[in-house]
Amino acid sequence: MKYLKVSGVVERKFRIMSSIHTKLSEMSATHGKSINALLNELLAEQLLKLKEEHPCPKQQKNVYFNDGSVQLLLNDFLQVDLSDLEGKVNLIVTSPPYNVGVEYGSMDDAMSYSEYLRFTENYLRRFYELLAPDGRVCLNVPLDKNRGGLQSVYVDIVQIAKSVGLKYQSTIVWNEQNISRRTAWGSWVSASAPYVIAPVEVIVLLYKHTWKRTDKGKTTITKEEFIEWTNGVWTFPGESKKRVGHPAPFPLELPLRCIKLFSFEGDLVLDPFVGSGTTAVACKLTRRKCIGIDIEEAYLKIAKERMAKATGLFS
Repeated sequence: MKYLKVSGVVERKFRIMSSIHTKLSEMSATHGKSINALLNELLAEQLLKLKEEHPCPKQQKNVYFNDGSVQLLLNDFLQVDLSDLEGKVNLIVTSPPYNVGVEYGSMDDAMSYSEYLRFTENYLRRFYELLAPDGRVCLNVPLDKNRGGLQSVYVDIVQIAKSVGLKYQSTIVWNEQNISRRTAWGSWVSASAPYVIAPVEVIVLLYKHTWKRTDKGKTTITKEEFIEWTNGVWTFPGESKKRVGHPAPFPLELPLRCIKLFSFEGDLVLDPFVGSGTTAVACKLTRRKCIGIDIEEAYLKIAKERMAKATGLFS
């Protein structure tokens, strides 16, 4: 009898494993992915769901720098307690990790695409919570590049933003003039399998409830800038990684334009992935209040040094 009971358990386990393998094989054929890749994605998704269902207590703010107008926090944006900012942020200007395998330090920039989209949904939900009713977002994201090849990154991010309650206003195409020098694009001079690559990034414009500001503030943009920048194609070069000391900096011109075009003097601007502090520098130069958050202390050190150099206000 003991043997039969053990045998029955083994048989049930075998049937269950066989059923799981059959299902995974079907999914592998449907999605064109290996069984190992599918398992890794499914396990990662389940772990993220568990984190969402049983979140860790919010981190207290770890203030790295504060001069009264600019505050830098050494925190994880998705974990830090920002309850005092809910409904108060006028503008979010940021460029989240692109998930293309950049070495940031502790940040995982090599997730599966499904993980990346879940990460995107999580930070966009926080954006919605923190924005004022007429608050806006300038979100610098890739058009279609992602780890593992081309994905509809921009399209998917816009859909997620709308699903969490944010409203879509427009898109700015940033032509950073980073044209590849490759001499072959897929099937060379053939219709067999040509690749089309657009050397641009995008800045998605989103808002919470209303696009028009409900209050009147001091505008700091010139007539010439307004005419030029309301044209939705911006052309200026990217930033040097070596010069800034960050693996993926964006140029000062980008947050400067966003801040002057979409906010008033004295507004509160948030950059939840502040990195080397470009948005903070732009806020200093345009007399906006800024809160920048990053999980890497080394980058916040660079941010503080860049503000000092740009403004000469502190050492």
